[in-house]
This record gives sequence, C-alpha cells and structure tokens, in this order.
Amino acid sequence: MQLDPTKTAVVVVDMQNGFCHPDGSLYAPDSEAAIDPVGELVARAREADASVVFTRDVHPAEQFEDNHYYDEFERWGEHVVEGSWEAELVDELDADAADLVVEKHTYDAFYETQLGGWLDAHGVRDLVVCGTLANVCVLHTASSAGLRDYRPILAEDAVGFIEAEHRDYALEHAEWLFGELAERDDISFA
Repeated sequence: MQLDPTKTAVVVVDMQNGFCHPDGSLYAPDSEAAIDPVGELVARAREADASVVFTRDVHPAEQFEDNHYYDEFERWGEHVVEGSWEAELVDELDADAADLVVEKHTYDAFYETQLGGWLDAHGVRDLVVCGTLANVCVLHTASSAGLRDYRPILAEDAVGFIEAEHRDYALEHAEWLFGELAERDDISFA
C-alpha cells in the first residue's frame, strides 16, 4: 500500500502512560507492546514528510459530574485526568514541534476537537490509524474518519488491546464497514 505523504497522516491514538505504562490505572500489556510498532510507523512517516497526529485522552476531574448517561469514570474508573502523569504521552513517543497533538474527551478524536479542520487545512485525506485501545478509541476514531470521508487504514500490527478477541473484532468490523487494514511493513510513504 503506497501512500502519498503530502496527503497522509499517521494518527497515533492515546499512547499515554495511563494505558501503556505498567503503573497506569488502565494499563494493558498489549498497549505497552504497541509502543515500538507505533514508533516505527511514526519514524517512517516523519522521514517521508507525512503528517503525524497524536491524540491524548484527557478528562477534566469534573467532566462527568452533571452528565445524564455518558460517564467514563463510572465505566472505567478515574483515568487520564487532566494535568496528571497518566494523561501524558509515553516517553518513547514524544511529539515533535511539527506534529499535531489533539486533546480529546471521548473515544472519538474528531468529536469537538480541531482534528478535522487541521487535516483539511493540510490537505490530508488518508489516515494510518494506530495506537490503543483497538476496540475503543482506535475503532471510534477510525469510524469517525470514514464517516467524514477520510480514508482510514488501520495498522493492524500497531494497535494495543486488552483481549485478543477485542482486537480481532475491532479490525474485522473496521474492514467490513468503513476502512482498510494493513500490516505496517506493507505501508509505504512515497
């Protein structure tokens, strides 16, 4: 799969201490295992001058206090609270000055963020989506991209997950409904 770097962004979803570091409240070993594959994709994208976008799931402490139904703290426990160590990107994946860092407050990186406007302003149409968790924020971000007429390509060997069947479900669902799958070695920026 050959992608035009001037029209492509690697979207790294939520590779944060809270999910990828053993001391994180929602740590998953397979999220930590995704750090190197994601880093390799980011390095290749930068080398080709493709765009790189990092998302950070960040929750103000009071975010869900007055909500009627949607409450991630109730579902997952308190996690990646604004200003905390958990909310920071893992050290191995620091963003460069040229990268976009999107703070999001839901599973979908397009919801009430600058992501779509930034991609459009930079002429980006193809998104290589990687990161964690496969069946949560990766899936919802990729789905939202497809619904907005971007081409979401999930890097199937660069996603974190809690259970292997969660990863498998997310990738199969994405391919069937709105996106494409590719191993990272099959993705080239040229």
